Amino acid sequence: MSSSSNKHDEGHSRFELKTLLETSRMLIESQDMDFVLNNLLLITMGKLMVSKGMILLYQPGADNYIISKSKGRNCPEEGQTISFDWDQEVQEQSVIQCGVDDFEMPELIEDDKHCTFFNLQTSNDHIGFLCLGSKGNKQPLNQHEVEFVESLSIISSVAIANSKMFTELRRINRMLDRKVYELNTLFDLSKDFNILVDREEIIRIFKFAMLGQMLIRKFFFVLEHEDERKVMATSGISGQLSEEEMEQLFSLDEDLTEVDDALEKEIPFLAENEIKALIGLQFQSERVALVGVGARANEEEYSSSDYNFLQSLGNLAVLSIQKTYLLEGRIEKERMEEELNIAKGIQKGLLPDPIPHSDKLDIAASNISSYQVGGDYFDILEAPENRLLFAIGDVAGKGMPAALLMANLQAMLHVLLPVDISLGEATGQINDIIYQNTPSDKFITFFWGIFNPDNYQFQFVNAGHNPPILLRSHEDEVEELTEGGLILGVMSTMTPYEEQTITLREDDLLVFYTDGVTEAKNKSESAEYGEEQLFECIKKNRGSSSEEIQEAIIKDIKSFSKDIQHDDVTIIVIKVN
Repeated sequence: MSSSSNKHDEGHSRFELKTLLETSRMLIESQDMDFVLNNLLLITMGKLMVSKGMILLYQPGADNYIISKSKGRNCPEEGQTISFDWDQEVQEQSVIQCGVDDFEMPELIEDDKHCTFFNLQTSNDHIGFLCLGSKGNKQPLNQHEVEFVESLSIISSVAIANSKMFTELRRINRMLDRKVYELNTLFDLSKDFNILVDREEIIRIFKFAMLGQMLIRKFFFVLEHEDERKVMATSGISGQLSEEEMEQLFSLDEDLTEVDDALEKEIPFLAENEIKALIGLQFQSERVALVGVGARANEEEYSSSDYNFLQSLGNLAVLSIQKTYLLEGRIEKERMEEELNIAKGIQKGLLPDPIPHSDKLDIAASNISSYQVGGDYFDILEAPENRLLFAIGDVAGKGMPAALLMANLQAMLHVLLPVDISLGEATGQINDIIYQNTPSDKFITFFWGIFNPDNYQFQFVNAGHNPPILLRSHEDEVEELTEGGLILGVMSTMTPYEEQTITLREDDLLVFYTDGVTEAKNKSESAEYGEEQLFECIKKNRGSSSEEIQEAIIKDIKSFSKDIQHDDVTIIVIKVN
């Protein structure tokens, strides 16, 4: 009898060992946690004739247990969570038997006083418990059975840890695959954006990416350009954002704001359109755009990765849109430069070239514009009876408006030149035409005079221009030609412009100039060239020809200003032969 019992025990042990080996191979080779847990529970319950059992998995973050697997009547349902008021020592114990160990055990299985808890753990982590009820005969597990299940629990713990690791690896791989997909998407979109110069097409592709890639059915995209905010794209949005609401959105502190009840009350538009999040977009470290997104069509919650993708997508679109504005600005600038170059050529053609010759006068004149098109004007015309007309003017402002007004002035001079009318009357007519046909901020300082070679008389009118300088031969004091009247275009002619006539003598010197000469600034812009310095330069070079005097003045101005020119420079030098 004893021999038969021993043989039975040996056979039983061999069977259990074989079961452990086969089970361990099956469980360890599996990467499916659900498979491992199911087999652990079913093998132990079937082997020990236990009708009730559970597997509890520990959740470290919540410090509780979730019922992962549950078999048998009166057992709690799977998915429930429970908490044990146990200390660390209990969690580390390999086996806990109800009614045997001196612990206050929770009654997990109703009406079962002989539950046994097998610790599922690795050398580093506590995984949970395998909880078995009493056997069919209501008896607790014996020592041999406890040892068998304990061995199986150790093997299963390794398998569970491995399956958790593989599950985490699969999760990470899925995340990496998604990241690669997102990066490829952004790369493809960036290529599309880079070759596009059509703003509407860029916005269309952005909208397609929001709908097709992110499955977002409701969104709006607001862009700020040149201090103006405009809704560039929408989908599924009702109503319109007011300027006040846009200001509130752009004033949000964070680049990512998840919409809550408080923000919905503050901006009802967000609640009406079920906007879930607001994403700020930047260009050159400044917030220039904002995207509001609703829920995704697949009802998935937004992850931080999703928000990062949306922000990257939005920044790509903003960068491309800003590029189109810069390109338009560049094209407009090039167009304007081309027009200015044409105007410059036309304006240059309006200046006298060549300068009319006179046996009685040595004449030199030049115009140096600070811009491509300037507002300075001079003219030297042959008048009836072999006379010469000299004119110089300075139109308020620069660029095309000044050039157009200058061209009109020249046209009026050419029309009035052959008319038998005095300089004073002609000046009054010119003033009235300019006043009636130009804005109030456009006016002209103007000086003109006629030289008669028969008697060397010079008759002139000064309409608010820098007085030309008269330096008589063998005299050191300069005279200024001031007689005339108001600047042209300021008001209608109320009183006639006064004329004055002077008689010129041999070696007398006349210098006409615009304010770009005397108002030239030094490098620090702390001082102006001034009239006194101009007088001294003229006196110093009075013995030279008109051309040489003109060059000396220009050279002196450039030396003073270190070649920095802020205004047009126009000079006429007349020396009497």
